[in-house]
Amino acid sequence: MLRRGLLAWVFRVALLLVLLCCCVSLVYLLACSPRADVGQAPLPWVSGPTGKDGYQALLQEREEQHRHYISSLKKQISQLKDELQERSEQLKNVQDSLEHAGGAGGIKGVGGIIGGEGTMGERSHTDLMDFLRSQLTKAEVHTGVKLPTEYAVVPFDSFTFQKVYQLEMGLTRHPEEKPVRKDKRDELAETIETALETLNNPEEEGNVHHRTYSSSDFIEGIYRTERDKGTHYELTFKGDQNHEFKRLVFFRPFGPIMKAKSERVDTSNMLINIIVPLAKRADKFKQFMHNFREVCVKQDGRVHLTVVYFGKEQVAEVKSILENTSKEVSFKNYTFIQLNEEFSRGKGLDVGAKSWKGNNVLLFFCDVDIYFTAEFLNTCRLNTQPGKKVFYPVLFSLYNPALIYGHHDPAPSIEQQLVIKKDTGFWRDFGFGMTCQYRSDFINIGGFDIDIKGWGGEDVHLYRKYLHSNLIVVRTPVRGLFHLWHEKRCVDELTPEQYKMCMQSKAMNEASHGQLGMLVFRHEIEAHLRKQKLKPSIKKP
Repeated sequence: MLRRGLLAWVFRVALLLVLLCCCVSLVYLLACSPRADVGQAPLPWVSGPTGKDGYQALLQEREEQHRHYISSLKKQISQLKDELQERSEQLKNVQDSLEHAGGAGGIKGVGGIIGGEGTMGERSHTDLMDFLRSQLTKAEVHTGVKLPTEYAVVPFDSFTFQKVYQLEMGLTRHPEEKPVRKDKRDELAETIETALETLNNPEEEGNVHHRTYSSSDFIEGIYRTERDKGTHYELTFKGDQNHEFKRLVFFRPFGPIMKAKSERVDTSNMLINIIVPLAKRADKFKQFMHNFREVCVKQDGRVHLTVVYFGKEQVAEVKSILENTSKEVSFKNYTFIQLNEEFSRGKGLDVGAKSWKGNNVLLFFCDVDIYFTAEFLNTCRLNTQPGKKVFYPVLFSLYNPALIYGHHDPAPSIEQQLVIKKDTGFWRDFGFGMTCQYRSDFINIGGFDIDIKGWGGEDVHLYRKYLHSNLIVVRTPVRGLFHLWHEKRCVDELTPEQYKMCMQSKAMNEASHGQLGMLVFRHEIEAHLRKQKLKPSIKKP
């Protein structure tokens, strides 16, 4: 009885499971079966009588749709090309107008063009002209801008065809960039090309010989970018005569590059009075006079030397060096002034500048441990203008040759050490002592503070005076001006804070960051090398 009841129960469960499976299958078929769209006719069967014709009609319809779409795209591209061409012509007109204005008198000419712009075209053109004019007016291109401190100065970088000499280095970048980064190289190449087009323009003023300028005539250039105004370029080319140069100034106000000025500079009569304050250091003066004889007398020939000597010690030796040089190369253009008082660099330069009795002369304030080239003297002449511009070059300071060339025997000559590299020196951007300026500007600005004794302070004081004036201050690294290394002594009379600063300055002048690190970790390096020597050599099979 129990068995018969169990079998009946199993039969019922099996029947229910079969019915459940059938229901699930039915729901699945209803849910997953494809449905034809209401508005879309079913595709014809190939085997049907109209199947082939239906496919051809459908393909033709799709092809017609693509044709209309392509035609629409071509029309849009054509419209965009027309708009681009129109904009390009507007920018070209603006550039030509501004270049004409720059050649005809700078900003004032630009104002004249913009004043009559109402008859020239569209409002957008006028707005663009107003913007470019305002940028050129604000930039320090034609006139100087008063600055509060030396930290507000935006220095120039200098460049040639192959290299860019840059101040912002950090720990990874180099004082000279070679090869130049592509975007910077393209920018400078475009500027040089624009300058050559300007020089070779038949209407260019000053090209009386109708010569053709080429890239080989380019000497050097400087440029800087003011983030709220634009980029300022000044390029120098060889002129038609000896001691003659062509100088072009361009400005890119975050738009088309435009010519701001083009001029011919004749330096044949630009005499430079080099003023050197000195106390003792006869051996360094002998080295200085060797460079002076080779560069100033034999190569340049348009230089006067003024030596202002403090005290009596070694004065006879210094006079002898000066007289011997005069006899050897028949050089008479020098002045020797002796002051029997405590050394003051500012006082020496001030006395030397005011002792000049001739016409207005270009002054180069120099030190006895400075080495310069004939190219630098021309750079000095080209970057100064009385009542307009003074030049504050950034010189390259050489490291201690005993650390740099310690593995050489003998050490290279001074001329061979004049290499601008990260491991040989650094741009002395905190020094303002070497400067070129006309005597009239020096007198008008008030000269040095002669109350400052010893070294330091007087140069920054004079530099700040120029920054507060309306003169243009050109600050840029120069490849032909070097500060030769000499030992820096930190005397015991200094306060602890002064002594600390003196030692920091001494370390900065000794070697690069990497080389100083090698000195600090030299014991670890030597221990590593000893361990390497003790390891048994592995013979190759």
